[in-house]
Amino acid sequence: MAKTSILGLYVDPEDGAKAMDGLHAAGMDPNDFDVLTGTPYPEGAFGEHVPQHRLFRFPVFGAMVGFTLAILFTAATQLAWPIVTGGKPILAIPAMLIITYELTMLSAVIMTVIGILFESRLPNFNPGAYDTRITEGLVGVVVSVDEGRASEIEAILNTAGAMETKRA
Repeated sequence: MAKTSILGLYVDPEDGAKAMDGLHAAGMDPNDFDVLTGTPYPEGAFGEHVPQHRLFRFPVFGAMVGFTLAILFTAATQLAWPIVTGGKPILAIPAMLIITYELTMLSAVIMTVIGILFESRLPNFNPGAYDTRITEGLVGVVVSVDEGRASEIEAILNTAGAMETKRA
């Protein structure tokens, strides 16, 4: 069944919290609705589902990949063109440390930027319902629901005190 996006606009944040409670009581999946607001409220202030972030995994993975590639590149370069200088070993660890550090940090930073984009769900190709008045102080509760339950969800949003509901 096709999904539609429904937005309820609220003047009072308490009404937005009531709408969230009504959606929980109706048995909606917590991943199917969210609060949109231009005012910074703490996560979970409206009773919404607080997702577990996995951002810390991205730089760790990037650092491991960068470290491995740096060791392989420096060792392969020194072994491909062996220059023996004063009886020193061909694989010179002090010379490898600088390149290893730089490539480890570079890949960790690049993976952190990719992780931020991924965890922020950017780019969002299906944004759903939105109203520009949210940036002016209104609180929006956006729900992604099957077409069959759309009128039921609109009734829940209106019962909680929505000044207006919109469908995407």
